[in-house]
Amino acid sequence: MTGLPWLRRISAVASLDDAGRRSLYGYVRSSAHAVGRDEAAQALGMPRSTVSFHLDRMVRDGLLAVEFRKSSDRTGPGSGRPAKMYRAAVDEVSASVPQRRYDLAADLLAAAVEQSLSADVRVQDALREAAERTGVRLGSADLHDSLGQLGYEPRADADGGTSLTSCPFHRLALEHRDLVCTMNGALLAGAATAAGLPADSVQADNRPGYCCARIVASGTAPGNVPGPAAEVAPQG
Repeated sequence: MTGLPWLRRISAVASLDDAGRRSLYGYVRSSAHAVGRDEAAQALGMPRSTVSFHLDRMVRDGLLAVEFRKSSDRTGPGSGRPAKMYRAAVDEVSASVPQRRYDLAADLLAAAVEQSLSADVRVQDALREAAERTGVRLGSADLHDSLGQLGYEPRADADGGTSLTSCPFHRLALEHRDLVCTMNGALLAGAATAAGLPADSVQADNRPGYCCARIVASGTAPGNVPGPAAEVAPQG
């Protein structure tokens, strides 16, 4: 599920554990228009009060969004007031523990292939550029927060650096180490830049149980950057 923080994605998936709520979400998501409570209750044969509860629960969980407009189906007192309507807020729902970002990897790889074909550059170079730009865009002044949102599970080290205890591209890294480590290094360099750190703060990390890179403290002697030449095994 894109557009939602990881914890909210977990909540959204958990929200669909209820069979009635899952059916209701499927009905709203497949509808060509925003759905009202009465319409949904009639279509699914559920009490209106139950439908109302489930719809509002899914709004809180980020699955649905609300809009207000007049409905031609309403009659009687209050029929002139705008009705509360529901529509899908996201196209799909997915979450994993620990957090993985295979959707982000797919976006970066697709962008790299497109640039490679149109500009006649190596895919690896195009991927590095796309990943660094994305790291800057998704980064923030709070490095730990942005790295956490990306799925790296950062942990402060005693020497002032930052270890990454999880790799958001874990399965891809197992099969395509060089490519994914290059992408990782560029993405992290962009995030470091957004936090006001030099890009060479990102260095290779070959410790078992960690991502293939870490963020070193400012002023630390330069080391290898993540990528094919670093000869690191992705972990996490």
